[in-house]
Amino acid sequence: MLNIIWIFFFVAAFFTALFKLLFLGDQQVFAQIMTAMFSLSKSAFEISIGLTGVLALWLGIMRIGERSGFIQLMTQGLTPLFSRLMPDIPKDHPALGAIVMNISANALGLDNAATPMGIKAMKELQTLNPRPDTASNAQILFLVINTSGVTLFPVTIFTYRAQLGAVNPTDVFIPILLATYMSTLGGLLAVAFVQKINLLDKVVMAYLGGLTLLVAGIIGYFSSLPQQQMLEQSALMSNVILYTLVVVFILGAIHKGINAYEAFIDGAKEGFQTAITIIPYLVAMLVAIGVFRASGALDLLADLARYLTSLFMIDDRFIDALPTALMKPFSGSGARAMMIDTMKTMGADSFAGRLSSIVQGSTETTFYVLAIYFGAVGIKNIRHAAACGIIADFAGIMAAIFVAYWFFG
Repeated sequence: MLNIIWIFFFVAAFFTALFKLLFLGDQQVFAQIMTAMFSLSKSAFEISIGLTGVLALWLGIMRIGERSGFIQLMTQGLTPLFSRLMPDIPKDHPALGAIVMNISANALGLDNAATPMGIKAMKELQTLNPRPDTASNAQILFLVINTSGVTLFPVTIFTYRAQLGAVNPTDVFIPILLATYMSTLGGLLAVAFVQKINLLDKVVMAYLGGLTLLVAGIIGYFSSLPQQQMLEQSALMSNVILYTLVVVFILGAIHKGINAYEAFIDGAKEGFQTAITIIPYLVAMLVAIGVFRASGALDLLADLARYLTSLFMIDDRFIDALPTALMKPFSGSGARAMMIDTMKTMGADSFAGRLSSIVQGSTETTFYVLAIYFGAVGIKNIRHAAACGIIADFAGIMAAIFVAYWFFG
């Protein structure tokens, strides 16, 4: 899919530029495309190198949290919920522990740990699957929760925002939490409807009710504030929560007798490697998006979308962030490049820059997760997994747009 999208950008840019040259007399369009290719390849390299320090910082902190036992703590806390959402899994089966560990790792932003745990969980679930080539109910629910992107600490997005000049890189933290909550809730409700899961179970109601009350409390509190004060309080709360997390991780390491400094260094080394690794991917996608934009093709699509929204008298500022939303279900790296392109073009603190960040943090890459997890166990018939995943994506994107207007509109 990513290959098709990447090729489309270049081919569409070529034919758009050719049309502008032959029929509109634009003799500069191909020069603009070539300028975009060279300038954006340089920018991609500079962004990747600039990310090194911040990535090293956050991955180091997350490694402390990982070794301090916070994944195990979250696993213990979430096990009662998932044992009821997936009644087909026997008690004490290793699949349950692997599922909760994967979701806990995702919630903490530990992508490096989450994917191997997710594949392990899918393999454990496959041992319970009576039809090995067809996704079971438990496998589908597990996958949809993954695609809904339950991330409590989207540190990668903060990293990019800091690199691209955001005054307060974490000001999207509360909006992302609200959007990812709606994404997860949408996916869960869709699967529960199809699979007839009993969401009125006391334990399930306690978890969902508690989380919903927390989200409702956040919404109620910020609804009572004027917009400027809401932004100030949101930024303050985000920074307090994130720094408290850092201190709690360190205190947990002290309690466990773990050398926090060495754990940080191990994670920071991985941050350096990550920054180097993403250079070719970022160059590939930013250049492709750059030529697509320079040719005028992206503007044509945006103008069409603006025309359609004008028919319904809708504020059209969200359209500049729409490419990130449309790319997100298909390609994580593509959506990340779209987000970076939006922030570079419009500004990290622009409405579109913030909205693209919220969209990026609200959901996961549905079709990538489908391919990786189901491919790992040879499942061919995915049943309602894709449809429920797309519902979760739609819920997250719509919530992201709503929250962005509320906080930053």
